[in-house]
Amino acid sequence: MKMFSRLMAIALVTALMMMMNFPQKTEASVSVSARSAILMEQDSGRILYQKEANEVRRIASITKIMTAILAIESGKMDDMVKVSDRAVRAEGSSIYLKEGEKIKLEDLVYGLMLRSGNDSAVAIAEHVGGSLEGFGFLMNKKAEEIGMKNTHFANPHGLDDHEDHYSTAYDMALLTRYAMNNETYQKIAGTKVHRAPNPNESWDRVWKNKNRLLTELYEYCTGGKTGYTKRAKRTLVTTASKGSLNLIAVTLNGPDDWNDHINMYETAFRAYDSVEVLPEGIISDIDDEFYKGRVYMKHSYNYPVTKEEKNHFKIDIKLLKPESEWEDGRTTPEVVGQATVYFEDQLIKKLPIYYKHAEVKEDKSLLDYFKGLFTSIAGVKTNG
Repeated sequence: MKMFSRLMAIALVTALMMMMNFPQKTEASVSVSARSAILMEQDSGRILYQKEANEVRRIASITKIMTAILAIESGKMDDMVKVSDRAVRAEGSSIYLKEGEKIKLEDLVYGLMLRSGNDSAVAIAEHVGGSLEGFGFLMNKKAEEIGMKNTHFANPHGLDDHEDHYSTAYDMALLTRYAMNNETYQKIAGTKVHRAPNPNESWDRVWKNKNRLLTELYEYCTGGKTGYTKRAKRTLVTTASKGSLNLIAVTLNGPDDWNDHINMYETAFRAYDSVEVLPEGIISDIDDEFYKGRVYMKHSYNYPVTKEEKNHFKIDIKLLKPESEWEDGRTTPEVVGQATVYFEDQLIKKLPIYYKHAEVKEDKSLLDYFKGLFTSIAGVKTNG
């Protein structure tokens, strides 16, 4: 019996040592208060943590991320928008617009994102979409383009005035990833304070961002959007960057959302690094004589992994069979192959492989040289 107990103790110690030597996945080490949550790496789209991320829920004012990006992409940011009675009567959070006043669309987007103005959302929707209904069509069309499969927008602000207004944590991460590719959106979402002219008063409107992660709680936060309604409860989307990692966090119905986001970020920043899987430039180790030293990647490709995962990549390179008419290289197509990246036997990226054409120099005669020199001196080639 003593021998059996001793063996059990040894086995237990061994198991504990193995657990210590093989870190658990990030998902197992994060605890969040939210009903739904997700942490996504922005550049690759890799999901680093999720909790009921595809569960359909109400989303409140994080809806306004879609409203903002549509306004930005409309190309009308310099337009002066006349505020309607319908906009002024919007319930909930407000930037206190006056009926009939004219305000720049750009300022409306700042008021939308920083102060979550529902009046601003209606004014934007009417100007960009022609009506609330028209803007709703644009919202759902864009959602479909982005791949938000479990989302439907029924208004531009997220108020609980429609039953068919919903999304998921995953879909909102997709939307934020898309929006963060736009420099204007990045700037607005990451602005702590914005001043806007006030036509009705002698002072400017001054709006401080409601996103406390950005303004005071987390130094690595780069932007985001807050939200709350009685039915949706607290919703929050934020972004954060540290080192080589750019992250997106989304929580739905999260009573302790500020800490939820910080905990997800800190865990990921400790566990993950963005590693270069494919470098930019000439691809080495190409045996084919036609392609050797002439095929390249236009851009590098990075992917976030833990230290234990760094050797879990496989790259499959396939090149077109050279045609006889490509002999001199001039007629060789620009794209001559594809690099397929696998991570843990899962396909994660396909990238084009380019052919580097030799620079073609035109032969010029001595007479052509002197002609060019003469016309240059005579001023023929000068502008005007």
